[in-house]
Amino acid sequence: MTIDALEARRPPASRSAASALLWPAVLAATAILSLAPGSFLPDWAVRLPAGWKLPIAGYISVFMAWLVDQASFGLFTFRELTRGVAWLLDWPLGLAKAMLVSGFAIGQGSQAVPIAPPLPWYAVFMLGVALGWRLGGRPLALLVAGGLAYLLIFGQWASAMTTLASVLVAAPLGAAGGLLLGILCYRSPRFERALSPLLDLAQTVPVFAYLVPILFLFGFGPVSAMIATILYALPPMVRVAVVAFRAVPEEIVVLGRMTGCTRHQFTWKMLVPSARAGLMVGVNQVIMLTLNMVIIASMIGAGGLGYDVLTALRRLDIGRGLEAGLAITVLAILLDRLAQAMARQSERGRVHRKEGAGRLTGRRFWLLVLALAAALWAAAFLAPPLAVFPAEWQLSTASYWEAMVRWINVNFFDALDAFKSFVLLNLLVPVRRFMLGLPWLWVVVVVMLAGWRLGGLRLTVRVALATLFIALVGLWEPAMLTLYLCGVSVLVAAAIGIPIGIACATHRRLWKVVEIVIDTLQTLPSFVYLIPIVMLFRVGDFTAMIAIVLYAVAPAIRYTAHGVQGTAPELIEAGIANGCTRGQLLSRIRLPLAAPQILLGLNQTIMLALSMLVITALVGTRDLGQEVYIALTKADVGRGIVAGLCVAAIAIIADRLIGAGAQRLKNRLGLA
Repeated sequence: MTIDALEARRPPASRSAASALLWPAVLAATAILSLAPGSFLPDWAVRLPAGWKLPIAGYISVFMAWLVDQASFGLFTFRELTRGVAWLLDWPLGLAKAMLVSGFAIGQGSQAVPIAPPLPWYAVFMLGVALGWRLGGRPLALLVAGGLAYLLIFGQWASAMTTLASVLVAAPLGAAGGLLLGILCYRSPRFERALSPLLDLAQTVPVFAYLVPILFLFGFGPVSAMIATILYALPPMVRVAVVAFRAVPEEIVVLGRMTGCTRHQFTWKMLVPSARAGLMVGVNQVIMLTLNMVIIASMIGAGGLGYDVLTALRRLDIGRGLEAGLAITVLAILLDRLAQAMARQSERGRVHRKEGAGRLTGRRFWLLVLALAAALWAAAFLAPPLAVFPAEWQLSTASYWEAMVRWINVNFFDALDAFKSFVLLNLLVPVRRFMLGLPWLWVVVVVMLAGWRLGGLRLTVRVALATLFIALVGLWEPAMLTLYLCGVSVLVAAAIGIPIGIACATHRRLWKVVEIVIDTLQTLPSFVYLIPIVMLFRVGDFTAMIAIVLYAVAPAIRYTAHGVQGTAPELIEAGIANGCTRGQLLSRIRLPLAAPQILLGLNQTIMLALSMLVITALVGTRDLGQEVYIALTKADVGRGIVAGLCVAAIAIIADRLIGAGAQRLKNRLGLA
């Protein structure tokens, strides 16, 4: 008889009593071991012996050096292969930058002879408004016009065009690569099973960790930054493509077989067109992630708005940093709305004439727009001053933001410093000491116990291997610091986000206001959070915690609101019929049924907190994020990859345990 069968035969009362006593006992033992681990466990169980640590980072560094310096494929070396790929990708990137930023020239450097200017601002403005008009009518055209006007008026046009050039190349390549991999996964379940762990790693490994091997393989420059951006944005497209293909109606698949389509014909003439609406959602995700990567990619030569934000952070220039960060947000919103409009048109299957499009068909409309753009380009060629937006028309709010921060520091320094000291002494420092005092072996045992209770043997093995990996590579202490800071930040974000989400679920007007705020928080680049917080609180763990909470609170709010709002109406009516008050409806019906959704929101909060934690290494944290950042500055491939894999291991453990807990709760509530 199996263990599960014995578990099922056990009387329910004894099982519930054992479950009720198990975790309090574990927590009590954990507290005791944290205070005096050496009194109960041998030294090797408290601190991992140095001889047990695996030099994986050194092996990876040696392998990468061999790969770059000695590996050969007969006709060419590996270095020549990577440089060839970089040269090939440099062509479309150079063309896009020439079209939007630098213009066309013959020769390089000081010997370059200009032959044509870039598209002038008014031509790009007209093309953007025309595209918005055609895809979404007057509202989208006005939105595009307002966004582009912001870039012009606040002096962000040149940097925005540099960023846009990278997006126009990286996003199609990322979408195409994700589409091809999605087709392979749809055709071959074995390939999907083999690729799925790699996609999990790609989505959980910190972005900084991408940069270290890419910098080592492809060198410093915008092409390396674009490759890192593509790798970062590709995994969601793969997953969305697989889901979209599997959602294609069965009758279409049967029709393709009955009509004798070859595999190529079925894929490109039936499967992909039928899944177009879902695929456009993936394209939208690729665009958003590409823009999310622009600041980090600027660390290896991307330039553009990301470089402006990074420079502002290094100088603590809150005004310039905020304007550049808002420019990235504006660009993200414009591209997002345009991609959504394209997805809606794909879903309808044909292009409808929008308001104001007149009687022009699609082809005639675009011929007219392109002819006008060419005429404006020629005007810029003949009269170059016309292509430059007048400096006297530009505005800047940088001085006002700096003055506001100075005023806050002058008038509220004592209060802010007292609040910071209170949180440090009463929350952060005790939790940090507690986590660092835990024996590594006991943490492994607790994680395995949680895996066993929530998901059985398979989950136990997975989380145990991930935890042991962290211990055996010699990064246990930075991992505990990561866990401490991430855990405290997630708890604070949940304490703020869940009540706000509950309030939003019961007050629609409040939700409309909060939704705008969290949308802005999610599109604003993560680096932008650090600038004002560092100026107010200086560097340290408290500053990192505030930045992480601001960046990660959105999923806690959104998932809670959706979960509470999604309660079945008949259950609410039954509660009202039984005389439940409004508070009872919330505490006894809405919240219990929304608990699985709230857990999933907590999971997303943890993922965002871990991704932000690596960025907060710039403000003085000493966790795994600092390990990744140091590896990037020293081009230490092995150290960066191993530290990134440790962050991924923490993310995978949290994701699997919370996912299993949410599923178990759904089963118990009958929601599965």
